[in-house]
Amino acid sequence: MAKIISAREAAKLIKDESTVVASGFGLACWPEEIGIGIKENYLEEGHPKNITLMHSTAIGNRKTKGIGHFAHEGLVKRWIGAITIAAPEFASMIEQNKLEAYNLPQGVIAQLYREIASGRPGVITKVGLGTYVDPRIEGGKLSPRTVEDIVKVVDFEGEEWLFYKSFPLDVAIIRGTIADEAGNLTMSKEGLLMEVLPIAQAVKNSGGIVIAQVEGIASENTIHPKDVKVPGILIDYLVVSKPENHFQTEATKYNPGFSGELKVPVKNIASLPMDERKVIARRAAMELESNTILNLGVGIPANVGSVVVEEDAKDLVTFTTEAGTIGGIPAGGGDFGHAYNPQALIDHHAQFDFYDGGGIDLSVLGLAQTDESGNINVSKFGTRVNGCGGFINISQSAKKLIFAGTFTAGGLKLKVEDGKLIIENEGKHKKFIKNVQQITFSGKYASSVDQYVLYITERAVFKLIDGKMTLIEIAPGVDLEKDILAQMDFVPAISKDLKVMDAGIFSENWGQLKSILEKK
Repeated sequence: MAKIISAREAAKLIKDESTVVASGFGLACWPEEIGIGIKENYLEEGHPKNITLMHSTAIGNRKTKGIGHFAHEGLVKRWIGAITIAAPEFASMIEQNKLEAYNLPQGVIAQLYREIASGRPGVITKVGLGTYVDPRIEGGKLSPRTVEDIVKVVDFEGEEWLFYKSFPLDVAIIRGTIADEAGNLTMSKEGLLMEVLPIAQAVKNSGGIVIAQVEGIASENTIHPKDVKVPGILIDYLVVSKPENHFQTEATKYNPGFSGELKVPVKNIASLPMDERKVIARRAAMELESNTILNLGVGIPANVGSVVVEEDAKDLVTFTTEAGTIGGIPAGGGDFGHAYNPQALIDHHAQFDFYDGGGIDLSVLGLAQTDESGNINVSKFGTRVNGCGGFINISQSAKKLIFAGTFTAGGLKLKVEDGKLIIENEGKHKKFIKNVQQITFSGKYASSVDQYVLYITERAVFKLIDGKMTLIEIAPGVDLEKDILAQMDFVPAISKDLKVMDAGIFSENWGQLKSILEKK
């Protein structure tokens, strides 16, 4: 029988120096009520202190919610996670060297819980080879005080792999919808399932305690067994949350179209305005084929989904998100990671099993900074720490890979007119530089496995050929020397068959995507 307690009582159960693992994606599956209780207890009583905090995704709303509650010096001594951008105050503590910080790939962390639960030594994978996670480069260490090596290079059957070692977990803070008095947990209103079950299993088998936040309590044995996502034998304590601390996503209190309880209309999804972002998304969409299984990153990459819907081609491809959605239409902004009307919702770690094994036909990810070797950096800029999220897993495993973004940044002003691109004001910051600050994607590794990689901007398209960034297309109306080469810190290879980008994607009404897909 699980015991019902308050969030403050839950905080008092966490011992100093404990390793605390949290579920969450934005605010999905994140126990906000418990997070607030831990913060309040620490500020009033000084406990728990010096904990290790572990989670696999961005947790927060980019303001005050999420792991930002833990952004108090002394509360956390070590952070092991994939991304910090949803909690700027916590990221600032890493940047100020106030705690040890390890930034590991999202999928690896999600899978590591399962290895810990089963008593296996850890995760052996190629994910991270050649990137900053590789111990021969940075070992995933983000702050000067972070010195211990927790990732190793190992030789297995004559091949090089990375080894992420298992370690005990003391406390799980997870979330569901309703639990019965025995602790059996449902997730009926969650738009994602995440890795809530393996977290609970890992902590329980480590001898720790599992605390679950819920919306309400049902009588014992009144929940259908197939609706139970975490059995009561794994849950020790229940915390009933206030409604304002139980958001389905960063931006949405509850949408039944995310959790699959209703099918919601998608015809009302607004079309993108005719600008450079739409041009980039259209050009990326041209790489699709019928029956493509794809993944879209946040920002401009997510606009590919909007283009597919606008072009009435959504039935020809299958969208997925790394958080576990399959089918439907991926949501953007504060709802990122979710999907409207998904065909299926699977566990987070299971999605990465599929991804890591090469299940994605095409992925479109962000282009923040790249260099002449085709390396990409999306994880660190100056002292600002973003983290890798699922970028490393996805970029290393997709059969076909596109990096999409504007050519420059900071004040860039463009106009699309009469099928041409007009640059009214160039961006202050170059994205195509000599060497990226941090290697989130390794062009060298991609070349070694003969991966198909494109870099798509509003004015130029590059392809990674023999380890070299090669220009293959330029936009109509763009000057090669002034608008492209002069805005790069290196000289790319230029294809002998240099083409002009399809003028149709620069027009207000395109209408060609469906026929392109049907011909492939």
